[in-house]
Amino acid sequence: MTAQPQAHAPAATPAPDDAPLVLRQDADGICTLTLNRPNKFNALSIDLLTELQNALDTVAADPAIRVVVLAANGRAFCAGHDLKEMRADPGEDAMRALFTQCGRMMQTIASLPQPVIARVHGIATAAGCQLVAQCDLAVAVEEARFATSGINVGLFCSTPMVPVTRNLPRKQAMEMLLTGDFMDAPTALQYGLVNKVVPADQLDAAVAELAGKIAAKSPISIKLGKQLFYTQLEHGLAAAYDQAVQTMTCNMMTEDAQNGIDAFNAKQHMPEWKGR
Repeated sequence: MTAQPQAHAPAATPAPDDAPLVLRQDADGICTLTLNRPNKFNALSIDLLTELQNALDTVAADPAIRVVVLAANGRAFCAGHDLKEMRADPGEDAMRALFTQCGRMMQTIASLPQPVIARVHGIATAAGCQLVAQCDLAVAVEEARFATSGINVGLFCSTPMVPVTRNLPRKQAMEMLLTGDFMDAPTALQYGLVNKVVPADQLDAAVAELAGKIAAKSPISIKLGKQLFYTQLEHGLAAAYDQAVQTMTCNMMTEDAQNGIDAFNAKQHMPEWKGR
């Protein structure tokens, strides 16, 4: 749901009509994908969802990329779905197609071989809050705010609820969903929606530090571990252990693990990781 940005945030610079809706920048194995619809608070239009899906699919197949950072231009991180676009074609088929498209993109983030870090510099509401919750990690500025605000316009945030309830304790998640109230960044940190909260002038450094730590690790181990992390959460304890045993065994058979353990036992520096 589109919400008003914070009043004290810097003004957004309108993007040219032909500007890409998602910008990509690669450096040192870290890919930054930037939502580039600042004049619309990065609302998730059909076109933006399409471009973001295509970017994620491309990154997934790129062995040079170890970590993905999801950022945004303008005053807001993401203000949810584009309500004007939704009302322009309000039919049931169009709505189902939109939410299905958005859900597929969110699931792509979870299935991506690389960890995804949300760089949250402003508000994240409804599907924007969903986007933060769906990312593997999140770093936010002290001024950031979060809300599942659909209830304020008569629309329960059912799809944002999916990752939100997998991040927050039940009572806190339900309060967000039922009230639509904003949650400040320190509370989001306390409840587990974000990993770190930093002053605005330290955001880039904090994101870079976290991404750099992950990029330095074995990519095949990261890929296997991330996949297991999400799938085992949906299983009972016994099934989760069965799957974990299989993943751990596969991981142990990789050259990365064998070389790394040999280097540790020999008290040598870790080897260069081979890739995924």
